[in-house]
Amino acid sequence: MHATPSVILSPVRHSLFGLRRNVSASTLAHPRKSRAFLTTSSSTPPDCLARVPQGPTNVNKIRPSPTTQAQARSHQLSTHLSPVLSSSLQSRSSTTMAQQTLPTRGGFEAKAPSVYTPRKVGAAHTLEYRVFIEKDGVPVSPFHDIPLYANEQQTILNMVVEIPRWTNAKQEISKEDTLNPIKQDTKKGKLRFVRNCFPHKGYLWNYGAFPQTWEDPNATHPETKAKGDNDPLDVCEIGELVAKPGEVKQVKVLGTMALLDEGETDWKIIVIDVNDPLAPKLNDIEDVERHLPGLLRATNEWFRIYKIPDGKPENQFAFSGECKNRKYAMDVVRECAEAWEKLITGKTPKGEISLANTTVPHSNDRTDATKLNIPKGDNQPPAPIDPSIDKWFYISGASA
Repeated sequence: MHATPSVILSPVRHSLFGLRRNVSASTLAHPRKSRAFLTTSSSTPPDCLARVPQGPTNVNKIRPSPTTQAQARSHQLSTHLSPVLSSSLQSRSSTTMAQQTLPTRGGFEAKAPSVYTPRKVGAAHTLEYRVFIEKDGVPVSPFHDIPLYANEQQTILNMVVEIPRWTNAKQEISKEDTLNPIKQDTKKGKLRFVRNCFPHKGYLWNYGAFPQTWEDPNATHPETKAKGDNDPLDVCEIGELVAKPGEVKQVKVLGTMALLDEGETDWKIIVIDVNDPLAPKLNDIEDVERHLPGLLRATNEWFRIYKIPDGKPENQFAFSGECKNRKYAMDVVRECAEAWEKLITGKTPKGEISLANTTVPHSNDRTDATKLNIPKGDNQPPAPIDPSIDKWFYISGASA
């Protein structure tokens, strides 16, 4: 890494970002110097972040011991969650649930562990790597089989995690492969990794997609004036736990940004895991700025500059970078769900997309998973990553 303990983080340039609702202009005009959202997670950050101080103070001098962190974590859980939920969260792994609910908190039901599990084939960071999703041991499509909504009220949604926070491998649901496993993206036969644009390390959030959604490349959005990007709807989960590829989280929607990526509309839905200690306090986009100050500005900056190290220009945003509220975001989700419905029923041309599924009753592409040649999982250790991926790139004008 190129960072040293003497480096001081600069606040993200605030002029590119505004909030739609109750976050005042004066709040955005004075971004806090502390990037607390990068350092206060109970999950241990990468070494490069652990060495970066907040303001003039070295984080290593003030970081609590593991015992203190564990005690603080227990206190958070006892404060925000019922005993049942605390036990569920502490024991939670990459196995998650689509339907089973626990007691309601703040109008949103928390979720219990479930039957969705990842089936890993090959070693991570190789061309052969695949993560299939299983339900009760039977392979399913994370694009088509996992339901979008996790409760009858349609206030909780299922999210498929593709990329854990602080990692660099650009992984995504493969639209073209049978049952749409998660795999690492490639360019000219080489695996793709996002670059580290100072002061960020990898992805800032658990990044993934909503199942049973599709951004239709044949439809131009009336406000962004651009067509969809032909992918499931992208999701940024901002909770404190680092997720795993193939994990299915239950989340609630908080807002959205509209990235214009090479001329296509690429919505980024901001969500939080309903089991996160902060979930009861985060119900709309202004709550994110209130409780996680700086995160939305950093998110805007990250998407704006992350392709620059690869020789591409800055990305642009619709709405001048404004982050739309929960109601607007839910409208986007419903629009993309309707587009997927037309896709899976054959009303919209599928192109090269594989519509193979095992559960959608009104789909002509429904099939028996036992008849598909899906390889067994082998859980190989990840392959080593080229050390150059850890390099930090300093982008002129990224922070002010």
